[in-house]
Amino acid sequence: MTETPIKSSEPDSAIADFGIDTTSRTTGEAIGDYFRRLRGGELGAVPALLGLLVLVLVFTGLSDSFLTLNNIANLFAQGGGQTIIAMGIVPVLLLGEIDLSAGTASGVCASILALHWTQHGNLLGAMGPTMFYGFVIGAVVAIALCAWMRIWIGAALSAVALLVLLVGFTNNPWVEIVLAITIGAVIGSITGALVSKIGIPSFVVTLALFIAWYGVVLALVGEGGTIPIRDSKVLFDVANGNLGTVASWVLFIVAGGGYAVVVLFRHFSRLRNGLVAQPTTLIAIKVGAVVVLGAVATYLLTINRSPNPDLTTISGVPWVVPIILVLLVVGTFVLDRTRYGRHVYAVGGNKEAARRAGVKVDKIRMSVFVICSSVAAIGAIVYSSKVGSVDGNAGNGNTLLFAVGAAVIGGTSLFGGRGRIRDAVIGGLVLATVQNGLGLLGYQADTVNIITGLVLLVAAAVDALSRRRAAAAR
Repeated sequence: MTETPIKSSEPDSAIADFGIDTTSRTTGEAIGDYFRRLRGGELGAVPALLGLLVLVLVFTGLSDSFLTLNNIANLFAQGGGQTIIAMGIVPVLLLGEIDLSAGTASGVCASILALHWTQHGNLLGAMGPTMFYGFVIGAVVAIALCAWMRIWIGAALSAVALLVLLVGFTNNPWVEIVLAITIGAVIGSITGALVSKIGIPSFVVTLALFIAWYGVVLALVGEGGTIPIRDSKVLFDVANGNLGTVASWVLFIVAGGGYAVVVLFRHFSRLRNGLVAQPTTLIAIKVGAVVVLGAVATYLLTINRSPNPDLTTISGVPWVVPIILVLLVVGTFVLDRTRYGRHVYAVGGNKEAARRAGVKVDKIRMSVFVICSSVAAIGAIVYSSKVGSVDGNAGNGNTLLFAVGAAVIGGTSLFGGRGRIRDAVIGGLVLATVQNGLGLLGYQADTVNIITGLVLLVAAAVDALSRRRAAAAR
């Protein structure tokens, strides 16, 4: 008796299991799937974008000055510092951790920057032996810790900080900028090691360091003291300067064109390989909208927006914009397109599962604090540049709270595993709009803080409810 051959069902099973990877969708199906994900709790940055739109409409109706070119340009500079600090906090939040010391750590970086500039590089004389050699030892410890954990970028940045401290370079704005960022890396290395290797909860570590770094700022600047930096054109122009007209359009071409090329290349690459992709029509609309908005914004910002156009000319894209764009592009690439980024999301989603999969969890946990403090130092440069000085409250007060709030309002979850760098930018725009608009309407700090706190509370509630809804949908 001969057996009848049985046709293997493995190919059919593979298609059934992985059909979504090779199935194209119509425009209607893609839109329907998007709204289904929204109903399932995957809200992303949608609430923040809708809130931003409402705020713009409200403040435009209440104040004639809100939507003027000069105010819009100032809005970027006013919110730039806290937005940049928020961008550094996002990787920490992705792990379900918190860095409460990022604000005062940025104040330390700003203080050292200002002292190096005003004292012509003589930090030993400006800081005093105890404080100076404390930072030297801290840099050596940071190098050793980063080398031990194989965080080579952190080790390199800490080594640069040690070099600048010991060599005593004369004051130069670019040296000060590098020094501030590298001191941030030293601080982040020590913070990360205490959390990842010693095992102290990040809330406790960073709360303690928040207080400690505030004391360091007071020691460096003096209670009630102020260190001016406005006499450095480079340092002052970071937040107050603008690109020229030609440079503004070059920025648009590079940023807008680069965005279009990357999105279209990725889309057509997926189509060529038979992978699921959004309809080409939607991609074209998305790219077109971004490019058109960028072109309109660039055109408007290159118009002379001086209150006295006969006396002076103020035009061009503010320097803060390309700084934020560079950080946004680099941060997005690292988190979305590298193995390191995938490991960050893996640890944030399930630390134990990531460990069993071979991810070096301690290294990832330490590295995000290095990133956070280094980026916070860039934020310190921006907010110090805006006011033209560094005082004893640098990085203290609401700096950190607004930065964390910006990340959460933009869509980054406080519970870890969900968020993107762009969330900090969107949330930063929301907070800057609230503060700017209420200021134009004449409200004092009490009202601004109350409303800002309520906005953050709403964002946290949306995050919690969306997570609950997503869990129920699964």
